[in-house]
Amino acid sequence: MSSEPVVHVVDDDLAVRQSLAFLLASDGLPVRLHESAIAYLGAITEGVGCVVTDVRMPGLDGIAFLRRLRERGGAPPVIV
Repeated sequence: MSSEPVVHVVDDDLAVRQSLAFLLASDGLPVRLHESAIAYLGAITEGVGCVVTDVRMPGLDGIAFLRRLRERGGAPPVIV
């Protein structure tokens, strides 16, 4: 994993993920896309950056996602 800060976009809606990625990348920010909170939690073990996520997602919603991040410790800043 790179030590460069990354904005992780976590949303079940592909169009939202792509739109946010375009917006953030156009400002030069590195972006990684995740189709669900579960996908993010399975892929990320450490690193720097932040998370932009939705409240309403199937499986693990945004609030439960925030709780899970806190339980893991070292939670990144999150924008819901």
